[in-house]
Amino acid sequence: MSGPGLKLRPSGRSTRLVIRSRGNRLSLRVHLRALIAGTALLLTALGVALVNLSSGDFPIPVSDVLRSLVGQGDPGTDFIVHELRLPRVLITLLVGTALGASGTIFQGLTRNPLGSPDFVGLTVGAATGALIVLLLFNGAGFQVAAGAIIGCLVTSVAIYLLAFRRGVQPFRLVLMGVGVSALLDSFNSFLIYRSRLDEAIAAQVWLIGSVNGPGWTEVALVAVAVAVLLPVALHHGRYLDMLALGDEPAMLHGVPVERSRVVLALSGVGLAAGATAAAGPIAFVALAAPPLAARLTRSPNAGILPAALMGAALLTASDWVAQRILPENDVPVGLVTAALGGIYLTWLLFHERRNRGQGAQR
Repeated sequence: MSGPGLKLRPSGRSTRLVIRSRGNRLSLRVHLRALIAGTALLLTALGVALVNLSSGDFPIPVSDVLRSLVGQGDPGTDFIVHELRLPRVLITLLVGTALGASGTIFQGLTRNPLGSPDFVGLTVGAATGALIVLLLFNGAGFQVAAGAIIGCLVTSVAIYLLAFRRGVQPFRLVLMGVGVSALLDSFNSFLIYRSRLDEAIAAQVWLIGSVNGPGWTEVALVAVAVAVLLPVALHHGRYLDMLALGDEPAMLHGVPVERSRVVLALSGVGLAAGATAAAGPIAFVALAAPPLAARLTRSPNAGILPAALMGAALLTASDWVAQRILPENDVPVGLVTAALGGIYLTWLLFHERRNRGQGAQR
């Protein structure tokens, strides 16, 4: 099938859609299955978000929610939708997007499925910065968010410097990240131990990760991070597959290795920092979203955008579950994602063991 400026052709096991401008000055290659999967994930995330907007202590018909979103609702509905529920829904979508994108960036750079912000210490570093502001300086709101961003940035620099020895090897980066994460976890526990009971409870709730408390300030914070850094990550993300092959093969293919690695790493750090500052260190979304998106698209690496959409869908669905586990209490979404992450890791280990067993039999 073809048309002006449009060509559809098979390529291996997948079909690629090639869109060219007149004169072939610009071209865009899209994997058709990834496009379909990404569209499905986007519609799923938006559909669940709409359900979350319409349900709660005061159920609102979906039609009334839609009218309120376009500015045609009554004052009571507008207050519930815009002031009480919309910030939470937007935080969920944006934080999931940021974590999914950050996870696939670091898994690609470290060439390790465990190389997500959760495991390499970035979210723990953000938590340390937030706890210092919260418990030592009695900060709140934007101050805590700023502390989380600074903590994430300082931790990323420290891990890089500790892992640097005639360059940065991916396995050293992961090992240093795990080690720094353990040290910061211990320090975070000490901060909570020495604080007052009310402060310790507030800090522990923040450490679990929740989308219930944040308001429009946090929405703006993570929205800016996604709007600025996600396009940069998408632009340089086309080099991730080449970087995963090693520096020499990447350079032979014309990839600007050092510049691409630095830009991608900074983008991943910024996305993780913005997400953690807005909602706390929500676990396992950054870890699970990339491989799940890869399985859905049937490709070794799903790419940044499908992983980001998978993160948004996962966190939105997890928040829907969190609101219904205990109807009388609002469970932090971090508890749900941690449980799902544990199930995912168990399944992954079992799946890998079964595959190795089948390979040995052959």
